[in-house]
Amino acid sequence: MNPKQAVYLGVDLTGSRKPFTYVALDVEMRLLALGQGQGEDVLAFAAGQSEALVAIYAPAGPNHGLMAQPEFRSRLSPAPAQGRWTNLRLAEYRLHQQGISITRTPSAAEECPQWMRLGFELYQKLGEMGYRAYPDESAPRQWLEGHAEASFQVLLERTPFESGSVEGRLQRQLILQGLDLPVADPMDYFEEVTRHKLLHGILPLEKIHSPGELNALMMAYLAWLAVNKPQELACVGDQEEGQIYTPAGLQARLF
Repeated sequence: MNPKQAVYLGVDLTGSRKPFTYVALDVEMRLLALGQGQGEDVLAFAAGQSEALVAIYAPAGPNHGLMAQPEFRSRLSPAPAQGRWTNLRLAEYRLHQQGISITRTPSAAEECPQWMRLGFELYQKLGEMGYRAYPDESAPRQWLEGHAEASFQVLLERTPFESGSVEGRLQRQLILQGLDLPVADPMDYFEEVTRHKLLHGILPLEKIHSPGELNALMMAYLAWLAVNKPQELACVGDQEEGQIYTPAGLQARLF
């Protein structure tokens, strides 16, 4: 993959009417696209790229039952308590160990929430289009699974404010601004807050990105790191079951 020609696409999934939010960056981290829609919209954009890395904030598939196997569990350090942490992926268990809240992925697709099943379908369709799991030096189009909330926590070195709150959105946008991503200075928000506006419940929310956009921007950044600075990327989990990528720093604390 040629870093200068590649497109770095970040995707966030929610349970809304338009469940996919996506952001595309070029090698200079300039904004190429920002949108919200259906899976077909993301796939149409991805199909038009000759070289691209897509980072998706959703599991790539159900768990493979590793955490339910006594022999496998006994090799973990520390080993999980008997009867607990059985129906999730190893990557999710590792993140839980570090106090990072993450939704557990069941072993059966029919037990997974709708947004997860939409994610499974997205990965499958990308595979049918020729996208391959990262890292694959021979593939010009690849995908990886990232975790936006874990990434924000790693970079902040503490648990951020709640993602849907105004303070949480401001905090995350400050992090992205510090990474030189194409976002406005979130501190401009406070210049627009007056006594009159505050009393009347009028807040300049247009100054800050939505939670979905912030997550998609972080995913696009992970895609950019994977190609341009792979040494600054870390992952946890089992290669066959699914690995979750975050900025480097997390792995050192996990092991």
